[in-house]
Amino acid sequence: MRAQLALEDGKYFEGESFGATGTRVGEICFNTAMTGYQEVLTDPAYRGQIVAMTYPLIGNYGVNSLDQESRSPHVRGFVIEELSETPSNWRSEMSLDEYLRNWDIPGVQGIDTRALTRHLRTRGAMKACLTTEGMSVDEAVRRAVEGEGVIGMDYVKEVSTPEIYQWDPDDKLSQPWSIVSGNGDSKSKLPPIRFRIVAYDYGIKQNILRLLRQKGFGVTVVPASTTAEEALAQNPDGIFLSNGPGDPSALPYAHKTVGDLMGKKPIFGICLGHQIDLQTQVRSSRCEPAGQRFTKRQSCDHCAEPRFRRRSRITSGNYRGHAYQLKRQHG
Repeated sequence: MRAQLALEDGKYFEGESFGATGTRVGEICFNTAMTGYQEVLTDPAYRGQIVAMTYPLIGNYGVNSLDQESRSPHVRGFVIEELSETPSNWRSEMSLDEYLRNWDIPGVQGIDTRALTRHLRTRGAMKACLTTEGMSVDEAVRRAVEGEGVIGMDYVKEVSTPEIYQWDPDDKLSQPWSIVSGNGDSKSKLPPIRFRIVAYDYGIKQNILRLLRQKGFGVTVVPASTTAEEALAQNPDGIFLSNGPGDPSALPYAHKTVGDLMGKKPIFGICLGHQIDLQTQVRSSRCEPAGQRFTKRQSCDHCAEPRFRRRSRITSGNYRGHAYQLKRQHG
């Protein structure tokens, strides 16, 4: 079955359908990861978006129940160049095609995703329509123009936990994973809890929670709507603001809460949480045009101090396409 991908500026791609059928509209963005497509699909930060993978072959190791970042996928559509129809991995439980069909998410293959990426980098992030329903190009473009994007949208309320919970109280979910060794002992022991933090769930990934516990944090996860007073009642050593989807400018309740917490507890954040923290202080932001969403990003840290000159640091980040500008205060 043929599938179409129409961008709101009139750019048009055609490919082969896989996964579910139907029509979906959302912001189109691209991801440069070579692996981890299941983590991308289940990352709540992609709520409301159609994601294109720049790596040419996707689906070759299938899908399994252990690699999910949340309980379900959140993308509205999935765009790739070539689908591996026969996954080969001992952990695979089903194919990517079957997985998307089960969750009613349409995908399209046969798209030159690098040409799409270049277009988005030049023209900026925009909305798109992915359809298998044989509509005309003009109709698909119209759907893209009229559909929902990300700007002004609060998707956090759709993905945040409805109630407070303790992450991994039995220390069973956070242990580092490895292939079973000869003696059957495959998991390292977790360090004792040194600090207890409250984590605001704006769309938090499970791996973030696992890594926090591995670093000695005990984590209480709270809904995004939790007030500062309710968070402080937990008597935490610090406040963590998680990743999440949508427009940070569309979250006035989060800005108020973070403002009320400032100066009372140490605050740190990642992705959307970091943006909320910055926007609460700066009150000025703009959307960058590139439309890129990194999963992995490497950088070399060249230090002037001699003892650090031969060291390199590898960092992992998720670039969300917003920039913040501090305004110089006069007087």
